[in-house]
Amino acid sequence: MCVSLAVLLVFSCAKNPFTGKNTLALVPNSEILPSAFAQYGTFLKENKVISGTSDANKVVTVGTKIKNAAEKWLNANGYQGYLKDYKWEYNLVDSKEVNAWCMPGGKIVVYSGILPITKDDAGLATVLGHEVSHALANHGQQRMSAGMLQQLGAVGVVAATGNKSAETQQIAMTAYGATTEIGGMLPFSRSHESEADQIGLTLMAIAGYNPEEAVVFWSRMSAVSAGKAPPEFMSTHPSDATRIANLKRLVPVAKAEAAKFGVYFK
Repeated sequence: MCVSLAVLLVFSCAKNPFTGKNTLALVPNSEILPSAFAQYGTFLKENKVISGTSDANKVVTVGTKIKNAAEKWLNANGYQGYLKDYKWEYNLVDSKEVNAWCMPGGKIVVYSGILPITKDDAGLATVLGHEVSHALANHGQQRMSAGMLQQLGAVGVVAATGNKSAETQQIAMTAYGATTEIGGMLPFSRSHESEADQIGLTLMAIAGYNPEEAVVFWSRMSAVSAGKAPPEFMSTHPSDATRIANLKRLVPVAKAEAAKFGVYFK
């Protein structure tokens, strides 16, 4: 079993151009993307999509600039055709929820509840750059792969404790679940958020939006969510303080990358 697992991991990795990392790819995008597109279509049918307004048009305009920035970066770095299976779509949905997301393959939703916090194009570019980056870095694929490994590990725990009492088996499974969640899955998710921040910052800069505005946006977001977030080690996201500190550190890097494309900021 261990040999089979090792072989599976070796042949189920993919190098992502945006991060330079070899990442788990136990489920191919050829399976993930059609499913994601279908789910997105179902979501739009079941929710109120806002179209034709200035806000809806802004979501499309800013989102398209972020997508174009990603294509520019990929083409300049020798990854032509990387996005050939993506089917970009941007929709504003009527909801008080302060949120936005991007499904694998470039299917994007922005909830109207986040617009008072984004305030302007640069704030919206911060959000869209981050969400698009999740799709570009194949974070959905990685989470699915990690979940499969977590389930496989649980099977191993069951096998290892099969001759123990029911109470011992339950204790072992509880311990395994807590350890893999807090020690594995949650840090894994937080690392994805930080990667999306970094990639998104670069994309918004290449698209012409000052990356310093990302710090301003997350400061506004922090004020709105103050006191509501769990401790960082129990969260899928970095704390606001960690995120803002990282963004401040990465702003000069994003500006330098944008300068390669003829985009300059003071």
